[in-house]
Amino acid sequence: MKSLNFIIIKLTFCLIAGILLSHFFQIILLHTYYLTIGLLMVLLLANRMARHILHKTIWFGLVAYVLMFSLGILTYTTHHHKNFPQHYINNKNIESAVSNQIVFRIKERLKPTRYHTKYIVEILRIDEQVVQGKTLLNIEKKSNLKLYDVDDILLIHSEFQEIRSPLNPNQFNYRAYLEKQQVYHQLFTEQHLLFEIKSETQTVFGYADTLRQTINTQLSGFDFKPEELAIINALILGQRQDMDRDMYTEYANAGAIHILAVSGLHVGIILMMLNFALKPIENLKRGNTIKVLIILILLWSFAVIAGLSASVTRAVTMFSIVAIAMHLKRPTNIYNTLSISMFMLLLVKPMFLFDVGFQMSYLAVFAIVSIQPLMYKLWSPKWKTIDYLWQIFTVTMAAQLGVAPISLFYFHQFPGLFFVSNMAIIPFLGLILGIGILVIILSLLKILPELLANAYGSLISAMNHVVSWVSKQDTFLIKDISFELTHVIGTYLLLLAMVLVYKKFHFKSILILLVSILSLQCSLIYTKRKNNSEAFIIFHKSRYSVFGKKENTNLIIWHNLDSTTIKNEKMIKDYKVGNFIKSITFDSLRDVYKTPHKTFLVIDSLGVYKVSFKPDFIVLRNSPKVNLKRLIDTLQPQFIIADGSNYKSYIKRWKGTCLNEKLPFHQTYEKGAFIIK
Repeated sequence: MKSLNFIIIKLTFCLIAGILLSHFFQIILLHTYYLTIGLLMVLLLANRMARHILHKTIWFGLVAYVLMFSLGILTYTTHHHKNFPQHYINNKNIESAVSNQIVFRIKERLKPTRYHTKYIVEILRIDEQVVQGKTLLNIEKKSNLKLYDVDDILLIHSEFQEIRSPLNPNQFNYRAYLEKQQVYHQLFTEQHLLFEIKSETQTVFGYADTLRQTINTQLSGFDFKPEELAIINALILGQRQDMDRDMYTEYANAGAIHILAVSGLHVGIILMMLNFALKPIENLKRGNTIKVLIILILLWSFAVIAGLSASVTRAVTMFSIVAIAMHLKRPTNIYNTLSISMFMLLLVKPMFLFDVGFQMSYLAVFAIVSIQPLMYKLWSPKWKTIDYLWQIFTVTMAAQLGVAPISLFYFHQFPGLFFVSNMAIIPFLGLILGIGILVIILSLLKILPELLANAYGSLISAMNHVVSWVSKQDTFLIKDISFELTHVIGTYLLLLAMVLVYKKFHFKSILILLVSILSLQCSLIYTKRKNNSEAFIIFHKSRYSVFGKKENTNLIIWHNLDSTTIKNEKMIKDYKVGNFIKSITFDSLRDVYKTPHKTFLVIDSLGVYKVSFKPDFIVLRNSPKVNLKRLIDTLQPQFIIADGSNYKSYIKRWKGTCLNEKLPFHQTYEKGAFIIK
């Protein structure tokens, strides 16, 4: 612990705090510049004064921490694309309905959907104006659809469209996800409307994509199955776009998805391989320096080939520091190494902080280095093989403890047999990676023996079979777990306190443990009180009607779907998980719904609305043929609602009538589910 430098850890925390503040609150860039420059001058002055003072003061350290906090704000605001003067979103013509001539470069190919192939593209020019920024490109799927390469430059005439927010509560917010990647709009087009522009310019990402395609072309000449090629691409090349959805789900359900995400485990194994393979270079003059330079070049080349994702960038940064420390033969502390790598990455890419892969990879590594040694000491096997398996088991358990709270928050499920798949794969992962890299190199040199290719394909298939078997044990897969951010924070505080108590049992650690338990209890009580409420929901469901009433932890659903479909309906499951619902009751639709203070009258395709009371809300479903103006004059409602079962032409007409009558109108297709609490 002597080499543990808490200063870099504290500075990293201050940097993170500044990034978080600027993310949630809009801060003017110019003010941030002035603040940072002012604090830097104060720090230099404090440093100069500290040299002439015998007694230490807190002022230099305090100014340093505040400066780092300000630097976090500055690095976020300077890297935020909306602050770029040339960003296309600052172009006044961008929101116009007139079609623009847009020139863009393909930056990344995403996983396709049922109806579209998707790309992240970099905007180069709109009409005659040079601009910057990224957007999402959707190309309609048709027969003989061409797949574009990274760095291809294309031209289309199109309009920028908003990325829609989810229409039902508690659903995955794809818009917010893309905004964290600084993608704010999308383009829709067809293949024949795209025009390629020849360009000699190619980025390093383009060269990496070309190399990946060359590798796949060479491997496709052998008898690899499609699922085997998909795993090779994910495991070694960091590309999961071509991975079958069912296979991805199997790896996720088996708790082995991290094996496919190129991260610290993979890069650590590659570093050990490189260190061993390049050992003869040490005999040359300045061999150690040459060796570490080659290792760094190869590691970062691998990171580029793998797409520079948050997890692989974190891993390569961390192991680059480890490689340099090995060369300098200086003692390193993993906490310092992790903090330095995090500090450097967030200075360059502050948006990484909001990447799920970045968060989970760091939490897993922190858990492994802090919890695994404590678990390993519980038992000391005499046999080396058993000891090796025990080490892997404790590493797996520690990593799972580290990521479990945040995994429950994001994915709401827990694979109970995660240790089985990990124990079956991780002992052989080094072999799988090593042979895989050898297969790729030999295929590029066109000297890959068919016997080796077939053997490697069989090895990948065996791994897939193990994962598939584990994922099918549904009894051990716990799904639809309700977990909030307050629970995540409370759980991590408790986990940290337990580690401190285990390491050193004294009054201070026990006090921290008691405070963490109290904090977790408070978060649970707060959640329970918050969810002990009532709400009436009109969900959006295309061509159907689904209404719901929440009463504390119970939910009643009225619908016109078949019984099997409604029970598997994802929007109902999402609402259940997000609102801590314990029981759901299903029933057929009614004409009238009442809440403690409001009354809803539902008018269906029959168009009957002769009632003896005046409803507060009118719900139009299944395209009723009614004269809406006459209905409003007769019933005098406060609000008109149209759900997803109505024709769009009817909704457009009703919207115009409500506008003329100055009556609020809510259509679920445009505004999402209607909720009244």
